This record gives sequence, C-alpha cells and structure tokens, in this order.
Amino acid sequence: MSAKGNCFDNAPIESFWGILKNELVYYQDYKTRFAAITNIIRYIELYYNQTRMLMKMTL
Repeated sequence: MSAKGNCFDNAPIESFWGILKNELVYYQDYKTRFAAITNIIRYIELYYNQTRMLMKMTL
C-alpha cells in the first residue's frame, strides 16, 4: 500500500466498477433489489471472472 491520497491503489477496483456499470447495470431495469444483486453476482462469477479475465490473459 502506498501513502494516503495515492489514487493508484484504487484504480483496479474503480476500473472494475466502470466495466460492470457499462456492460451490465445501465442496460437493465431491475424491479427488485434481489433481482439486481442476483444478476450482478451471476455476471461477476460466470462472465467477468472466467471469460473476461481469460481474454485479457491471452492478449
């Protein structure tokens, strides 16, 4: 960890949230909080962790 106020520590998670919002959240109209949570968990576990990360590693 670096010193307080160094934005580079937070860059990976900020990038992840941006990708999540652009690829999933902005295109959905969730009726309940449970539906939103379920869909986001499914996206992270099935797509982001497996497919997207593998694509990044092969480049």
